[in-house]
Amino acid sequence: MLDDMRGRSVSPVFVGRQEELAALSETFDEARKGAVTAILVGGEAGVGKTRLVQRFAERCAGGGAHVLFGGCVELSTEGLAYAPFTAALRQLVREQGPAAVAGLLPDGAERDLARLLPEFGEPSGDGETDTGRARLFEQFLTLLERLADHRPTVLLIEDIHWADRSSRDLIAFLSRNLQAPQVLIVMTYRSDDLHRQHPLRPVLAELGRVHGVHRLDLPRLSRDEVAQQMTAILGRTPEYAKVEKVYERSEGIPLFVEAMLESGDECTFPDSMQDLILGSVERLPEETQRVLRVAAAGGLRVGHALLAAVSGLSDIELETALRPAIAGNVLQIADNRAYVFRHSLIREAVHDELLPGEHQRLHSRFAEEISKDRRLVPPGRAAVELAHHWYGARNDHWALIAAWEAAQKSFKAFAYTEAVPLLERVLTLWDRVPDAAELIGADHTAVLERASEAANAGGDVDKGIKFVKAALSQLDETQEPARVAELIVRRTAFKNSKNQAGVIDDLRHALRLVPEPSVSRAEVVTTLSRHLMLRGHIEEASELIEEGLHLVRQYGDRCLESDLLMNLALGHSLRGDLETTIQINEQALKIGREEQSGRLITRAIGNTIDALLDMGHEDEALRLSEDGWRTAKKYGRIRGSGLFIMNNWAEALETLGRWDEAMETVETALNLGPGLRNRYALLRVRADIALARGELQLVEAILSEIGVLKDRPEEFLQDITNNARLRINWHLTRGEPGSALAVAERVFAQPKLSSKPMLGWRLLASMRTVCDAAETTEPERTAALRASAAEAIAQLSVIGPVAEAYRLASSGDFDAAAASWERLKRPHHQAKCLLRAAGAAARSGDREGAATRLKAALPLAQALRATPLVAEIEALSRRVGGLQEAQEPSELLTPRELEVLRLVTQGRTNRDIAAELFISAKTVSVHVSNILAKLGVTTRGEAAAAAHRLSLLS
Repeated sequence: MLDDMRGRSVSPVFVGRQEELAALSETFDEARKGAVTAILVGGEAGVGKTRLVQRFAERCAGGGAHVLFGGCVELSTEGLAYAPFTAALRQLVREQGPAAVAGLLPDGAERDLARLLPEFGEPSGDGETDTGRARLFEQFLTLLERLADHRPTVLLIEDIHWADRSSRDLIAFLSRNLQAPQVLIVMTYRSDDLHRQHPLRPVLAELGRVHGVHRLDLPRLSRDEVAQQMTAILGRTPEYAKVEKVYERSEGIPLFVEAMLESGDECTFPDSMQDLILGSVERLPEETQRVLRVAAAGGLRVGHALLAAVSGLSDIELETALRPAIAGNVLQIADNRAYVFRHSLIREAVHDELLPGEHQRLHSRFAEEISKDRRLVPPGRAAVELAHHWYGARNDHWALIAAWEAAQKSFKAFAYTEAVPLLERVLTLWDRVPDAAELIGADHTAVLERASEAANAGGDVDKGIKFVKAALSQLDETQEPARVAELIVRRTAFKNSKNQAGVIDDLRHALRLVPEPSVSRAEVVTTLSRHLMLRGHIEEASELIEEGLHLVRQYGDRCLESDLLMNLALGHSLRGDLETTIQINEQALKIGREEQSGRLITRAIGNTIDALLDMGHEDEALRLSEDGWRTAKKYGRIRGSGLFIMNNWAEALETLGRWDEAMETVETALNLGPGLRNRYALLRVRADIALARGELQLVEAILSEIGVLKDRPEEFLQDITNNARLRINWHLTRGEPGSALAVAERVFAQPKLSSKPMLGWRLLASMRTVCDAAETTEPERTAALRASAAEAIAQLSVIGPVAEAYRLASSGDFDAAAASWERLKRPHHQAKCLLRAAGAAARSGDREGAATRLKAALPLAQALRATPLVAEIEALSRRVGGLQEAQEPSELLTPRELEVLRLVTQGRTNRDIAAELFISAKTVSVHVSNILAKLGVTTRGEAAAAAHRLSLLS
């Protein structure tokens, strides 16, 4: 090998990047404190991103940090899943050994990493398509955190514009969830490559909203910096005219400056970028150029043994041929006996110069050699490398076989988004290859089914619909009804994700295809009954559930039995029978634990939290939420049922008036990339808080996103009810009672209301507010609405204290409602009912009674920072003669708030207080805000003065 060779450095002086290097160093210092998790370094091709981050990596390593390197290659977009993370993991294994790396993870967790590196043994055999992928993400997160326990750790990922979908997802996951100090992820990307449809654009936009993710844009060099670069390369000060020429033609791109100087004293600038990049290549000996063309066909990085085999050269002949390329800094020596082009633009330019026949022949040679000995490529890369090279060789026979094999490998690694293009290639090649079905052991329809499965797991809805449609067109439902039914059920999942109509009709058709008792029929019954329940068709769904339970118990399918029981519990929840809901969920949970199904366990926990919230057992709901979240992480379900649990957790916090914590929970869940329905549910919680605080611009943005302001049709009873309630309250907050009345009138054109407290009864309480607000201007319409509401109330059941509190509010008994809300510890509802009761007292002439109620309501609203409610209370208080003297602050502060206040008076920062009390800095901020509101002050200094003046801490 050529380990002793080092090519001429393009510039021995680090030019023009001191400011950016300092910014990276400052970011690393912040990361060591836990304030920053990642930094994105963007810049156009050739601007010097690689050199900057390499210099930064050298500085970090010199300071004792552990630097892990991973790069994305262009091949990744065709199926090389997790390429940068595999490279970093391989480096770690070389440095510490598989056993030491495994020791950093929970027992048995290394099996998840075995999907990327065989050193970790046999991969786990989890059949749940999203569980293993989620666990793999969690293991990388855990690995980085454990590494950082020993010393600062930097993960450097270059060229993420070439990252595969799985790598992009993992990058986003780590950036959002990495909270341990001493870890920094540094990523580079080509900004000029990001066209409007580039898959990295939405990822960058999302990461730009994540706290702790910084961005650094690398500009072109100035004229003076180009002069410094030229001086360093030439070893002398260049003439002014030459600097002007090079700067004008290179436009400050360092890579272009290098190529112009390497082209000779004339510093000619080729007409195209390709000519520019090839200038340094064309000056090399012909044999060196020939070998470079071979290497370019192999990719950005190619092993010595593989390159020797393909080129037909001996080790000595290959080293001799490559020596000028390394000396000229066209190629560089990588670890593990491999060569890498100094810049991907160079490889691209050389590869584009291949003649058609040469292109085909070289890719064929690479495929042949890898087929002979798969050890010529890194472990786990053979299948995708073969798929790439056989396709490049135009060998349809082997390209089809290799693509099918690579797709199966992608499934095992949970890289479903990479499997899709590979399966698309199989479908493209199908008609060109005789006996294709025999070659891969699957017919054309089976490939489409597999592709639809991959699209479903990877969230590619549009392609999934296309695959399912094509597969259905090839099947005769009279010959293979069960197979067709399964595809129809999958199609409904895609339709549901896109919020399309026709889901119920499709499922009914699927059910007709499997009329005889069977597991296939039970599977359709399970999905259909759930969708019917969610749409409020409780009776029909219950009949189907009864049939399904009979079938699954006959055939012994315990998992389907658990699902059906939870569907049944959903019906009881919608009827308001919450005790029965919890009992049935507990049965389903028991089965899930017996079957060791994380999906069933977390679904049952999420449903139970929802029922507890409706029963007014918020404290128990909060405890179960924390337990459920830990369980979801244990089973790798954080992006599935875990998000449902987090949504219910946020709802519990919102009802208890712990709004800042609720918002933090919502933000955390949104950063996990929830599906559309989960996202909308989380945004509704955020909208409720924004409405209460008067953040109308934010509310409008949320309502627009979830389709409320566009009258987007909804089918789920929960979505219909909550959207209507939010829009009513939005209009009321904006002072538009007439518009709110119109929305309320449309509600009764929908299916009957649910007795579920947080749905039907909550909406009816809003109806009362609408009628009271619009009565003076629209007496006839409000009278009609009151009559419709009374009919609905007569049909609903009142089970539990939450439903009773809403019933009291909807009936106008605001004092009793306020007392109920106080017992339930729901301060916002309590304050609103106190205000309504005060208004009624004032209208009856009881000014003192009104003032007493307002006195109780004001501190509740102030503590919540419910600005509109505070304004209403203060306005009414002025009309009735003002509030009485505020109650003693000591009666308002909780023990925890007194502890925080004590430390505030000592001048401690939020971070100091958090460390002292073992809570987060964000939680401290919430407590401080509440203290300021309760004491009626605006600054920490004023709070300290008030504490001493009132002897709160004596």
